[in-house]
Amino acid sequence: MARITSKRDLTPLTKLFVVEAPLIAAAARPGQFIIVRVREDGERIPLTIADYDRDRGDITIVVQEVGVTTRLLGALDEGDDILDVVGPLGTAPEIAPGGHVVGVGGGFGAAALLCLMRDLSERGEQTTAIIGARRKDLLILTDELRAVCGHLELCTDDGSAGLKGLVTERLQQLIDGDGAGHGLGRPDRVLAIGPMPMMRAVADTTRAAGIETLASMDPLMIDGTGMCGGCRITVGGEMKFACVDGPFFDAHQVDFDEAVRRNKMYADLETQAAEMQALECQAPAGAA
Repeated sequence: MARITSKRDLTPLTKLFVVEAPLIAAAARPGQFIIVRVREDGERIPLTIADYDRDRGDITIVVQEVGVTTRLLGALDEGDDILDVVGPLGTAPEIAPGGHVVGVGGGFGAAALLCLMRDLSERGEQTTAIIGARRKDLLILTDELRAVCGHLELCTDDGSAGLKGLVTERLQQLIDGDGAGHGLGRPDRVLAIGPMPMMRAVADTTRAAGIETLASMDPLMIDGTGMCGGCRITVGGEMKFACVDGPFFDAHQVDFDEAVRRNKMYADLETQAAEMQALECQAPAGAA
């Protein structure tokens, strides 16, 4: 078990947890993930390690309540224990030194950029984070990212914060040289973390410019160990597993058509699980 030492609401559906996990914190690298289980008969879900502190022996995770397990996890509070926490898992991305690295985060994917951007900034890279959401109150960890990035760009669909538009629009502007006024060079490398359509759009944006781009294919992961095969993905014509070979891959080599199809494979089962949980909540106390 792992004790929750801190909890913070980032949005109505997005929670940040700091969890005691000294062994994981000691071995963690930016871009890796953990597997958690909330109850004995529950599923195992992968969660990106948003941050870690080796001295304190804890890790930070961000959870968006989109399914049964994430809602159960979101209901836990400070002092509660998470039944199982396993990690660190996955392979940290290898990012060559030198140049301007731009991290693009969509929705709660911004959380996964936190320790990546901090690590790159600490080693002397020029760093920019572009994060987006539908509206201002759904943007997360802006202060934390601003503290670890050389530059932070905000995008919202409704224009309530930063650029009114998509993260790919701001990325294209930087590619076209619009960052010069802020002392920003043209992006040399791009990291994309977020919903599948966003990462695909980022890959399309950088392909024509020939900019090295990595995408985190964690939306495909199920059990996180490679045993289930649910996260199979084709990269450069070869089969890979997002959880053990990734989660980061060359975005220009990813077969996104296949990835999008696989990402929808369990939608019906997820709906059934949500319906069963709703029935459990409605059952009278003591009912069989």
